[in-house]
Amino acid sequence: MTIGLIGKKIGMTREFMETGQSVPVTVIKVEKGRVLDIITKEKSGYNAVKLGFFKIKNSKLTKQMKGYFSKKNTEPKKILKEFRVENNDGFKEGNELGLEIFKDKKFLDVKSKTIGKGFAGVIKRWNFGGLRASHGVSVSHRSHGSTGQRQDPGKVFKGKKMAGHMGDKVRTILNLEIIKSDVDNSLLYLKGSIPGAKNSTVFLRESVKNITRKTIKEKHEAKVKAAAAKKGKK
Repeated sequence: MTIGLIGKKIGMTREFMETGQSVPVTVIKVEKGRVLDIITKEKSGYNAVKLGFFKIKNSKLTKQMKGYFSKKNTEPKKILKEFRVENNDGFKEGNELGLEIFKDKKFLDVKSKTIGKGFAGVIKRWNFGGLRASHGVSVSHRSHGSTGQRQDPGKVFKGKKMAGHMGDKVRTILNLEIIKSDVDNSLLYLKGSIPGAKNSTVFLRESVKNITRKTIKEKHEAKVKAAAAKKGKK
């Protein structure tokens, strides 16, 4: 694993590329992470770095956490997250890591919670078709029909699609393209949408998959190069 960051989803807008193409983007306000602890292989069996994100009032901490932050001699942080690294020599307690760690990255993975929809029926939650609109069906047009069996095996199988709590689940979106990054204002512009409402917490990390596809900018450059080569042949 590599170091990741945490931010807040501000909302969506669009960016115009050099070609005039309009690209929908999600804007994320990235929080700087403070190095609170460096975990070594000799002591714990693995190398990792613990970062703290978002300020929190001292009055909202438990006694244990107050002791932890006073021992580390740093301001309290709301979210503590550990990132495993191969080598932790380049990190020092008290250092701050920001958007610059994604400087040379083209794609990121994003993890956040989906918007909660409350209690939902099977048609909304699982896209069921519903029962017949006439011919014997009475007051149960949007029900899910048969749930289980009679005697054998006489139970409801796990994973049965039924009405229940919809949304509010952690979901990961892979390989989102970085359209623009504003280091001065700690803003990151990612192509497309990501799960969650405005001001929801977003976890960012370097893409775990090996991506071979080109970015929008690279596609445009390749197109211009091919057009110039074709013109030169003529």
